[in-house]
Amino acid sequence: MTLKTVTTDQAPAAIGPYSQAVICGNLLFCSGQIPLDPTSGEMVNGDITLQTGQVMNNIAAVLSTSGTGFDNVVKTTIYLVDMADFAALNEVYGRCFPNHKPARSTVAVRSLPRGALVEIEVIASLS
Repeated sequence: MTLKTVTTDQAPAAIGPYSQAVICGNLLFCSGQIPLDPTSGEMVNGDITLQTGQVMNNIAAVLSTSGTGFDNVVKTTIYLVDMADFAALNEVYGRCFPNHKPARSTVAVRSLPRGALVEIEVIASLS
């Protein structure tokens, strides 16, 4: 089995010992994205709507660099600090999936790196 690391400057650099994404066979495993601006590396301040928008932009960049997109996302996992933000998150998230709805889990967490309100990871097909 060959693993290929994916790196793009259009998404935030990893802030620890991990890759932005890894390709294994015909699948892309994207690490969780938090709302960091890829240029400055700083947290996008604002409510869940702004933070989710940045997270989805970061994911789009990793998917695009890998030659795929939201239409090929198979599974997402969302980590959310406040479940009261669930509806607002869904509004932004749903715009990225107009053609299909991937499998998904949403988990309430106590906190996330750098004080983020949301973190999202995805698994996508490369075909």
